[in-house]
Amino acid sequence: MVNPLSLFLRPKVTETFEFRDEELEALGAQIKKEVPKVFGHSLAIRELDSGSDNSTEIEISNLGNPHYDVERFGISFVASPRHTDVLLVTGAVTLNMAEAAKKTYEAMPYPKYVIAVGDDACDGGIYKGSYAVLGGVDKILPVDVKIPGNPPSPKEILQGIFALVKKARE
Repeated sequence: MVNPLSLFLRPKVTETFEFRDEELEALGAQIKKEVPKVFGHSLAIRELDSGSDNSTEIEISNLGNPHYDVERFGISFVASPRHTDVLLVTGAVTLNMAEAAKKTYEAMPYPKYVIAVGDDACDGGIYKGSYAVLGGVDKILPVDVKIPGNPPSPKEILQGIFALVKKARE
């Protein structure tokens, strides 16, 4: 007869995974050091999808996972544009999203910073020339930093955020 507990209690099948990305840690330390000097507090980011294919959003959401954990570097994502320092825009600007993107930007407090993330946000990407797309974010908003890639990696996005922090400090 089979012990009923053996059906539920099994040996551990996962393994211990230890991985440390030294380049990421160094970049994060620089960001953590510079952000309070520039913004006086942590960096609040509002992400806006203006018509993307969601590949960039997946990489942005990875910034919050345990490997990247950008909150430890003083970066947080906020729900309201009224509480944000930086607008992180993904996707080519569609005709239907243009007005919403402008209103989101207008709701931000000064100083206002915009980062275009991904090829679509930078110049329209694969949607360039489509009847339903205006093009990149710079067609309707002043863009401070462009992060190309389809999609850019989380580390490249962090490098772009750091480039903005350095630019804002100047």
